[in-house]
Amino acid sequence: MLLTITTTHTPATDLGYLLHKHPDRCQSFRLSFGDAHVVYPEMSPERTTVALLLEVDPVALVRGKHREQSSLLGSYVNDRPFVASSFLSVALAQIFGTAMAGRCKDRPELVAQPLPLVARIEALPVRASEDFVRRIFEPLGYTVAITRRPLDDHFPEWGESPYFTVELSATIRLSELLTHLYVLIPVFDNAKHYFVGDDELEKLLSNGAGWLADHPEKETITRRYLRHRSSLYREALARLVEEEAVEETALSDDSSEAEPPQVTSHDSQPRETDSLHQQRHDAVVEILRKSGARTVVDLGCGDGRLIKQLLKERQFENITGMDVSFRSLEIANRKLRIDRLPSFQSQRLRLLHGSLTYRDDRLANFDAAAVVEVVEHLDPPRLAAFEKVLFEFARPKTIVLTTPNREYNVKWETLPAGQFRHSDHRFEWTRQEFEDWANRVAGRYGYSVRFLPIGSVDEIVGAPSQMGVFNRD
Repeated sequence: MLLTITTTHTPATDLGYLLHKHPDRCQSFRLSFGDAHVVYPEMSPERTTVALLLEVDPVALVRGKHREQSSLLGSYVNDRPFVASSFLSVALAQIFGTAMAGRCKDRPELVAQPLPLVARIEALPVRASEDFVRRIFEPLGYTVAITRRPLDDHFPEWGESPYFTVELSATIRLSELLTHLYVLIPVFDNAKHYFVGDDELEKLLSNGAGWLADHPEKETITRRYLRHRSSLYREALARLVEEEAVEETALSDDSSEAEPPQVTSHDSQPRETDSLHQQRHDAVVEILRKSGARTVVDLGCGDGRLIKQLLKERQFENITGMDVSFRSLEIANRKLRIDRLPSFQSQRLRLLHGSLTYRDDRLANFDAAAVVEVVEHLDPPRLAAFEKVLFEFARPKTIVLTTPNREYNVKWETLPAGQFRHSDHRFEWTRQEFEDWANRVAGRYGYSVRFLPIGSVDEIVGAPSQMGVFNRD
């Protein structure tokens, strides 16, 4: 099976940097089901093409005995070595995984840059009509060219096959193209060579973030990707609907944060007039202002609400926002109206696409960093990487970090016991857990830290949000 990706970006040889595959070398990779080869059949500053050739081992397929080959004949007579299927998706993830994740150490600025790309799949098995290919790819912005293959070139009377050569053209980020191919190729085939379990649900939601919830064929894509497993399909669809609702809230003009409704505290204090979100941002801006910082980076900036507030402070000469979600950055760009800002304002502002768990030289030399309600979205095993990125490599003079106080959750009657405030939270710290973590990190990397509450303080459970202010010794 063969996949090619071509670009006419100038210089087109940048494709090699993004894929982390040198154009002057033919590279081969041993996979569990065969061999994959990466070559560049054409390479020039004007036009560069990379080809991924996957040779599936038929003997390995027989030994695997996956469900589609349960019969004796099916083990030896099948189309698996020749067509784009879940084998190709696995190869994409293993060979181009760094590019698919949107990381490029040598040319990080290329990651977020849309490029003119053409992807060509030589033999895509489509277990549906030809129109199905267009219904899947065109809503994602691709121009689609389709050629149906005959069953046999020498016997045209045998009719047409269910195999298509599909060419997709778009100006798009390479990571987006690879992610779309990874998710959608098995959808057309409507089959997978491995068992589909809970981990496949998480892969779908992770790789579909920012586009699947809005796709008009999201139900079909979800059902086929999960091999029609009804329990996984229902859960995935429910979470996609939730993602869509959150995004619609972010895109609306309403600036209130989607927090659980606040109730009065045990001492019968009146309901807070400002949203917790606004109190949190006010507290962060005040700390940053008092620190004397002139350059500030907002890590996990989301839709840019904190950045909008920072722009009002003339003290901050350079304001940078970074987020792992390209969709969030698009929303921030729209809500901040960057294209309409006066030049003196737009020159102060920069938005970056990047991850908080990988070293990024663009984060160096800032006076201060804000990490507002972000750390709880990281998987606990990734915390150590986050600590090194922020406290060892970026190493700003001041770090302002906020996170929910888990103890306060009992104050929300609508929040079931034991559940987090947001479905994407991987953990929530008590006050003592947060202080233990912050003191350990501060001691390891040469910072001092002090703690402040955010929101009304309850005598028993504390404030709804907690802040750590780190200053480099």
